[in-house]
Amino acid sequence: MKNDQIQHSINKEETVIAINGLYKSFGELNVLNGIDLTLHRGENIAVLGKSGSGKSVLIKIIAGLLKPDKGEVTVLGKQVHKLYGKELDELRLHIGFSFQSSALYDSMNVYQNLAFPLTMNVKNLSRKQVDNAVEEALDAVGLRDKIKELPADLSGGQRKRIGIARTLILKPEIMLYDEPTAGLDPITCAEINALIIEVQQQYKTTSVIITHDLKNKKNTCDRIAMLIDSKFLKVGKFEDVFNSDNEQVKNFFTYNFIQ
Repeated sequence: MKNDQIQHSINKEETVIAINGLYKSFGELNVLNGIDLTLHRGENIAVLGKSGSGKSVLIKIIAGLLKPDKGEVTVLGKQVHKLYGKELDELRLHIGFSFQSSALYDSMNVYQNLAFPLTMNVKNLSRKQVDNAVEEALDAVGLRDKIKELPADLSGGQRKRIGIARTLILKPEIMLYDEPTAGLDPITCAEINALIIEVQQQYKTTSVIITHDLKNKKNTCDRIAMLIDSKFLKVGKFEDVFNSDNEQVKNFFTYNFIQ
């Protein structure tokens, strides 16, 4: 699947995520230093940077899991940094967060892992409605046959897929992927990247993909944002970023492609 197929579903008239002048520090460590970024409806963007560069902090702020020190973060028209309690919980129902660890409950089988967030957040569902929703989400990631399995019996790639399925159960408008291919073999990485595109097209999501691995991102994302030294040094299409004259950006690309 080629990148230009993704762009057909982008609505540049509708801003889904707007980040302006974002700062975040932990003690004396400056993690984000004046970040600006805008995402449109249906867009996939990869935030690239070395481990520890602040990529995961960024999406935790988008999801309201962390508060910024300064700046504004607007998600689906709501200023996330100003929301608390019920209002924040309601916004999060529209955000799917795919954790690096998959974050599955070890004591629950696949069905129970998927049904749990649905039954916790949507009241008065019949068993048939829950069953249908679980099966639909598992079909989306190609793993309906694993519905009775425990997480411990799944491969790393399968756990990633189930983790994504669990976020899809509430049909989010936004998907946040934290290192979705970390620790996976090249074939499984390619399968997860293909799944990200399939999710975007089937669920019409807007996605932020956090990664330090450049491979396969050319065909997965509409744009790339390079996070280096706490700032976005370059944001644009793959070719524009790849051909940048910035030495730090060039060094990052060289490192990735010689691995």
